[in-house]
Amino acid sequence: MFRKKAATLSKKTIRWRSHEPGRLETFSDAVFAFAVTLIIVSLEVPKSFDELFETMKGFVAFGVCFALLFLIWNNQNIFFRRYGIVDAYTTFLNAVLLFVVLTYTYPLKFLFTLVFSSDNTYLSNGVKLSMIRTDQVPTLLYVYNLGYVLIYFLFYLMYRHAQSHEKKLELTPFELFETRSQMYINLLNVMIGLLAMLITTVLPPNIKGASGYVYFLLAVVYPLFFSIRGKRSRKLFGVVID
Repeated sequence: MFRKKAATLSKKTIRWRSHEPGRLETFSDAVFAFAVTLIIVSLEVPKSFDELFETMKGFVAFGVCFALLFLIWNNQNIFFRRYGIVDAYTTFLNAVLLFVVLTYTYPLKFLFTLVFSSDNTYLSNGVKLSMIRTDQVPTLLYVYNLGYVLIYFLFYLMYRHAQSHEKKLELTPFELFETRSQMYINLLNVMIGLLAMLITTVLPPNIKGASGYVYFLLAVVYPLFFSIRGKRSRKLFGVVID
């Protein structure tokens, strides 16, 4: 009942066609929950202050990984709430998405543990060891960038599939505009991921890690895109999409 009521609270957003999670979404929720578990499963009760401090550093990386997984889950949840599509193609895309999420859980945790490490070391039985060599950095970045590209390309394909069923779903012009907007923003994310891969390739070996700064473009691309989308929405429909 609450879902149905929430779906009709605003006329400035696409309406929900699915009000209760089906088996596919329930399974997806379980997979995302398992991915979060994988992020923290390696944490053990520290036996010394040094180990406690090392564990505390991992909490920051866990927070970032959790936020990213939540963002992906929320995007997937919104898609199914809006369109309620459970055909074979959507199921396949969703299955691939879940596979990518599970596959990249540990690389994601390692990357952000490395990012928030002050000296590129970790403690093992009281001995400090190097987390990564300089020659291994490009491979790590390629792995992360590829996962980023795949996830947003899958979301792009899902929204494109929804657009192709506009008559069956009875999408209004307003809803079709929002569907295309989501296609474009996901495609922009794909392009940023590809740009990061390209820059990783062309940079000298000793500074390839700097290619990660490409993702700061999101702080520019998102406000610019949604500003343009809002102006066009106001011009076409007289309202700005939430």
